[in-house]
Amino acid sequence: MNALQALPLAAPVAGWAAHALYLARRLRTARTDPLTGLMSRSAFTTRALRAISHPYAAVLLLDLDGFKDVNDTYGHHAGDQALAAVGHRLAAWCADRRGIAARLGGDEFAAVARLAPDADLHDELLYGLWTHLAAPVDTGTAVIHPSAAIGICRATDRPGADLSELLRGADEAMYRAKRLGHRWQPACRHDVYRTVNGRRIGRPGTAVLPRDAGKVIP
Repeated sequence: MNALQALPLAAPVAGWAAHALYLARRLRTARTDPLTGLMSRSAFTTRALRAISHPYAAVLLLDLDGFKDVNDTYGHHAGDQALAAVGHRLAAWCADRRGIAARLGGDEFAAVARLAPDADLHDELLYGLWTHLAAPVDTGTAVIHPSAAIGICRATDRPGADLSELLRGADEAMYRAKRLGHRWQPACRHDVYRTVNGRRIGRPGTAVLPRDAGKVIP
């Protein structure tokens, strides 16, 4: 077959190759949050289902503190820069612990990382992750100091739990950290609240601690 005869065949092949590249880019975009470069919610779910099978796996949920005030005070462009910085820092922290991270939407993030059984969670989460996330972000118009509430639920905390149960544990812990004004909180070994979501707690103005604490903080 000479070059002229090959042309009619080459054109469709080139067309399909270009189309495949386009589809791959679209798929990659759908799986990636365009602002932070982190995984989207759906991509994270797929990866996390495998990641939690590791015995050292820990599921984390993070929510930035007072982020609406950042947008209201400095504008959404500055807010987006802060979100992007937090995303990059979270990704780096997770990469060091063979983990994955995602932006769930707004100012809420999720991660799965491997933490050794003897790891000091206070060092890991306060002096490690929280301090790293809270480093100043210079947006050009303002210097923003991000702050986050972190909830963590380790696979060993709830043996046999599926992803939704581990996420619920981390969600309850994160919301408890917010209510108590703490940087982070660990999940209890059981669900504290009977509602579908850990954010829906008892009467306003109270925060329920784990049962072993034996008290309610006003």
